[in-house]
Amino acid sequence: MKFSNAPFLGKIFACMFLWFMLAACQSLSPTLSPTLSPTLAPAPSAADAAQVDQLLTLIDQRLAVAPMVAKAKWNSGGAINDPPREQLILDAVTAQAKGLDAVLVRRFFQAQFDASKAWQLGLHAQWRRQGAGRFDDAPDLGRDVRPLLDELTPQLIAALGKIAPLLTQPGVPAFIEMRSRSLVRGDLDGVPRRVALQGWLGS
Repeated sequence: MKFSNAPFLGKIFACMFLWFMLAACQSLSPTLSPTLSPTLAPAPSAADAAQVDQLLTLIDQRLAVAPMVAKAKWNSGGAINDPPREQLILDAVTAQAKGLDAVLVRRFFQAQFDASKAWQLGLHAQWRRQGAGRFDDAPDLGRDVRPLLDELTPQLIAALGKIAPLLTQPGVPAFIEMRSRSLVRGDLDGVPRRVALQGWLGS
């Protein structure tokens, strides 16, 4: 008995074999070694990660002063934005941060100023909506607030200096951003936190 359709059946079987092979290949997930993957950067060492956490903790502590400033300026009617004073402070901080890249220092502290202002502006907008009056517990800027900021500034400079060499390493800016979600407060849907990291990561 002759099978005149044998070539046709052979083609069908060949196609089915190829289909099963392709399906098997697609079901396999690629496993690349971290050392070979161009997009996977090694995590910072424990010591470097601790330095990152220290800087982020200090950033959070500085941001915690923003509501105090907001209350003082709400009562006094003072402007939240004060560019001339900011430039004076930036000049002083840059001079204080000897041995560090001046551009990095200015960008870092400008980001901290902007983050504080973002929170203050958000609070003032909230208080206007609520029809808030004067605060009885508003601090004095000169007596209560500026000493706190003056104490934090050299600590921030020292912490920034320790992680400055890491900022150009692959994966470090992303690691800093990830850790900031745990260590830096997320008020106003995280706006101050994001602003505090802008402009200096990867400098």
